[in-house]
Amino acid sequence: MKTVDIFKKKTVFSLEIFPPRADMGEKVIYDTLDKLSDISPDFISVTYGRNSGENGCRTVRIAADVKEKYGIESIAHLPCISFSKEQITGILDSLKDNGIENVLALRGDISDDTVPTGDFRHADELISFIRENYDFNIIAACYPETHPESQSAAHDIRFLKNKVDCGADHLITQLFLDNSHFYSFREKIAIAGIDVPIEAGIMPVTNKRQIERMVKLCGVDLPPKFVHILEKYGDNETALRDAGIAYAVNQITDLIAQGVDGIHLYTMNNPYVAHRIYEAVQNLI
Repeated sequence: MKTVDIFKKKTVFSLEIFPPRADMGEKVIYDTLDKLSDISPDFISVTYGRNSGENGCRTVRIAADVKEKYGIESIAHLPCISFSKEQITGILDSLKDNGIENVLALRGDISDDTVPTGDFRHADELISFIRENYDFNIIAACYPETHPESQSAAHDIRFLKNKVDCGADHLITQLFLDNSHFYSFREKIAIAGIDVPIEAGIMPVTNKRQIERMVKLCGVDLPPKFVHILEKYGDNETALRDAGIAYAVNQITDLIAQGVDGIHLYTMNNPYVAHRIYEAVQNLI
């Protein structure tokens, strides 16, 4: 099933997982999926790791198993910056052959070890390529607090509109910790004529180092309430985990009350945290 059709029926609740490192073995991720499948999410997205070819094969295989073995719809992430058109075609053909209907089209992170091929500079180019050559349901990323590389919020929204015009069917946001950013963003993209379903990406913060890394990477705003949580519980792993779960539940409850199209939970492959959050909000979705 194409994920865009699920939004026509209900408030969507979905999960994100990532393949294990090459040295960990795949039993780790399947143990995680065994526990997450009890939640019965509307779909599970599988990220594309940095180990290029090998991890790409893992992403396709795990996304196929999510659908076939666990009976849950899946999305495969696909970053394009380091791949040629021929390589992208090979990956898309493999996804199609494995019955995967949904692709999250991304540029991908640029770092010191990134080697751009030049065939795809931005996600909109990948989206156009997929739309012209395949029948996938295409998902795109968006940034309520503006992409860190964007010139301005207005520039970022124009670029997002172009991704939708090129063929994106459904959007998933980067994480945010202050819901007011999401509501303001939702109003702005509606004014811009973007009317596809948009899921709010929620990451339960369960350790201090994790949020420090995300602030550095994504420029996430830390609201005073959350800063107080870090100050009080930052050195107590269990207390911070529980406080992070409670904070995420409050975010989700408010978002659902305000008519969000869906919630996309960044699980960090932690079934315990995902279960706690789902148990708290399942009657709302």
